[in-house]
Amino acid sequence: MASRAPQQSSQMAEETPGFLDALLRDFPAPLNLESPLPWKVPGTVLSQEEVEGELIELAMGFLSSRNALPPLASSLAHEAVSQLLQTDLSEFRKLPRQEVEDNEEEEEKTPVTPVLDAKGLARSFFNQLWEVCSQWQKQVPLAARVPQRQWLVSIHAIRNTRRKMEDRHVCLPTFNQLFGLSDPVDRAYFAVFDGHGGVDAARYAAVHVHANTARQPELPTDPAGALREAFRRTDEMFLWKAKRERLQSGSTGVCALIAGKTLHIAWLGDSQVILVQQGQVVKLMEPHKPERQDEKERIEALGGFVSHMDCWRVNGTLAVSRAIGDVFQKPYVSGEADSASRELTGSEDYLLLACDGFFDVVPHQEVAGLVQSHLVRQQGSGLHVAELLVAAARERGSHDNITVMVVFLRDPQQLLESGAQGAGDSPVDGRSRGLPSDLSEPMNQTPRRS
Repeated sequence: MASRAPQQSSQMAEETPGFLDALLRDFPAPLNLESPLPWKVPGTVLSQEEVEGELIELAMGFLSSRNALPPLASSLAHEAVSQLLQTDLSEFRKLPRQEVEDNEEEEEKTPVTPVLDAKGLARSFFNQLWEVCSQWQKQVPLAARVPQRQWLVSIHAIRNTRRKMEDRHVCLPTFNQLFGLSDPVDRAYFAVFDGHGGVDAARYAAVHVHANTARQPELPTDPAGALREAFRRTDEMFLWKAKRERLQSGSTGVCALIAGKTLHIAWLGDSQVILVQQGQVVKLMEPHKPERQDEKERIEALGGFVSHMDCWRVNGTLAVSRAIGDVFQKPYVSGEADSASRELTGSEDYLLLACDGFFDVVPHQEVAGLVQSHLVRQQGSGLHVAELLVAAARERGSHDNITVMVVFLRDPQQLLESGAQGAGDSPVDGRSRGLPSDLSEPMNQTPRRS
């Protein structure tokens, strides 16, 4: 995937009328029942809880494919989704096929949770989006034109030698606009999800974790808690979908929410995020692996076991001890995330989020040196630094899917001029307990909930 560069805030005012004119030229009227859909429908049915995340995904994918600026795409998506959710969706209700069959076989008379027809809903949603674009062609609301902080984010992801690409990632610098949050706290969200046993769980997490985060009432007061709850709820939702559709996949994940001047992270499994500050690598988290003593004890207390088969595995199968999905390994493979928070001082260089395809072969302490060397060669341009890091992992023998996301917290040109050089990890105390440490400012980490 190409790296993402910041856009000037004035671009939205300049480009919005032309974008809307072009879209409405290509779609001069709402879709009728015979019109082909301009996007791929997410499955056959959706639960009520899945609607917001899935429709946002459709809108953002569609608008981005037409080169809409992120603030405009986020504002349009939010307005269209909000308006649709205020309408009566009962016309799309149906019973999930598997649950109907189960009820017939078992002659149960318990209520069946209805689901919504995804294709019909997607068609109706496009027409709602078309209506919003028609209204905004005349006058874009002032709230949609508020300047946002500009971010430089470099992203690269490859299938590598694996048969399928099971990683997914999310970059949402316009989190507030996407969910209509009007408080004065700027928020940006970044995430990497690494699927196993199929891509379904990773895709699901990439669609729903941020949507569930935005729904949490504690988001303004306890963002880390909101992230943990979003992971838990997404896991719960996916397990219901997995049973309904007979899916067996799972996904690790790590996300970072920057709210004002505070960094909040949450994670499940062995996808990781590190912080580089003035050229020094600061370890923020401890991945969930079966060989960790606390994880091993938790699994065994539930009646499971941890064994070594080329690596340490839960019940002889999975090499991670926490993940979204993995319906047949619950509760041994937990869906309860850990989280941590850290105040940002302005001296931080960048965040790096990546899956185990990267971190299994590139030690933390080598990241800063690799990035600095790239900035020297590219004369301070960080646009393609993720490509360099992915290439480094591949050269060192990684055969797994590889996803790397670098979120710059300072201008790369400043990093080049400062001559920051990579050094070793900050010491980590209590490694077996997963407690991160920092030489200057301790992370605030919530107790693990098992």
